[in-house]
Amino acid sequence: MMRFWSLLGVAALVAVLAFACKGDGGGGKSETPASSPALAPTPKTYSERPKVTISADKKYSAVVETTQGTFKIELRPDLAIETVNSFIFLAREGYYDGVIFHRVLRGAADKPDFVAQTGDPTGTGSGGPGYTLPPEFSDEPYVRGTVGMARVGTDVNSAGSQWFITYNDQFQSGLNGQYTVFGKVVEGMEVVDTLTPRDPQNVATPQPEGDRIISIEIVEG
Repeated sequence: MMRFWSLLGVAALVAVLAFACKGDGGGGKSETPASSPALAPTPKTYSERPKVTISADKKYSAVVETTQGTFKIELRPDLAIETVNSFIFLAREGYYDGVIFHRVLRGAADKPDFVAQTGDPTGTGSGGPGYTLPPEFSDEPYVRGTVGMARVGTDVNSAGSQWFITYNDQFQSGLNGQYTVFGKVVEGMEVVDTLTPRDPQNVATPQPEGDRIISIEIVEG
């Protein structure tokens, strides 16, 4: 699939991103230099999405420590309060600790820099928290460092725990208004640039071990 981006264009990129989140919301459906060691993730599931306990008027950020270094995400509850609330809940639960960046699409001759995707404790692209989130589309465009929610195919109600960071604004027009934007990397984008490229759908080629999230600290104010 990935080898034909130059022929299929933006539509193919978006299809890849959607397909990359197999069963994200439901958890089990079919369908990327560290100061601390990364532990293996412990998959958890929840019977329903968390009650909203944050405010759209407050500022929240996430400090993401990875095996390649640390970056900071400015979260946008004003754009996507359900999504940000869920992200904060899962981060505080330790849900993302040890989770791999399972899909990092960039750098290869036939693949433009696209996204780094994570958030699945199974590392397969098919895991999720056991609940789904509603779409919270906005006019906020996808540019370098934008953080958005992955989903299953064309089902806009299927986002769960998997999220991605876009590497540039050249191939993202198909994402705008179609995938929930809930933040932006404001510090440490150079760390995101160093994440190990890997494409788990390229079954013909052994893939390298992906980089992992060590921890996510939520900062208020």
